[in-house]
Amino acid sequence: MIRDLYSQGLNISEISERTGYDRKTVRKYLQLKTLPEPQKRPPRPSKLDLYKPYLLEKINEKHYTAARLFREIQKMGFDGGETIVKDFVRKVRPKQGVPAVLRYETKPGVQAQVDWGELGTVEVDGKLKKLFCFSMILGYSRMRYVEFTLSIDTPTLIQCHLNAFEYFGGFTQEILYDNMKQVVIKRALKSSDSEWNSQFEDFFKCFGFIPRLCRPYRPQTKGKIENTVGYVNRDFFLGRRFTSLEDLNGQVNRWLERVNSIVHGTTYQIPLERFKEENLSPLGQVPPYKVVHKETRKVSRDCYISFLGNKYSVPYRLKNCRTSDL
Repeated sequence: MIRDLYSQGLNISEISERTGYDRKTVRKYLQLKTLPEPQKRPPRPSKLDLYKPYLLEKINEKHYTAARLFREIQKMGFDGGETIVKDFVRKVRPKQGVPAVLRYETKPGVQAQVDWGELGTVEVDGKLKKLFCFSMILGYSRMRYVEFTLSIDTPTLIQCHLNAFEYFGGFTQEILYDNMKQVVIKRALKSSDSEWNSQFEDFFKCFGFIPRLCRPYRPQTKGKIENTVGYVNRDFFLGRRFTSLEDLNGQVNRWLERVNSIVHGTTYQIPLERFKEENLSPLGQVPPYKVVHKETRKVSRDCYISFLGNKYSVPYRLKNCRTSDL
């Protein structure tokens, strides 16, 4: 500033009056060839300093959410706020390009969205089996339901729906899906013209909700599902210890109690509070639905089939046939 004023034609006395510096100081700065670098203040100690090595290790190891890391260091004694943790994670985590997604809002009770994905393998009864995650989110309130399964067949999908309906106490007018084979056999330009999986068609017609399908190869048209399975993986499943599938689902139910009770990042409201406005279709208007598991068995020459270690007789006309509808 002193040199700027001097370049404007002001003399040392005038600069001294304008800036408040004495004339000796003004003269000294004008005679310097280069201005001295301002001294950097040493960084102030932070409550987070003690936990930064642990956070860096976790960030480099796996894609934990900042919210989960905050909960973990809280258990270790951290008494600061969540914002400082999120700011630190955002600063050190490599940025990844994310394509823009158009989000749209639906009215209460109108739409839910389903996501079903694989989360790797787990050991069950001494054998490695694939683990799957079913998720349903209500479009208006963002209330979530999550369940882990060892199968992705249609009966399992239907049972997960029934469990979700029970959890919410009802169901929406329509449900949006990817083009999964458990739901649709042949996708048409209009969802309503598609060839549905017969078992799933029986289910949605019984309940009276309308299945909607994402545009092919454009799962982001879901708008609100927000990669729920990926979120469950990062915020709940990674590093999780459990003794059985039942234990894992018990733990995720407790996790749901928490995530449904905190402010949602898109609506800036608590899902549990908005849920009071959902006005879902009540379960009482639908008769109890029985999930049927179909399995194929070959009929022996003496007209018997084997199922779960027992033999059952069948009509003679089915001899040497394969049947799944008995």
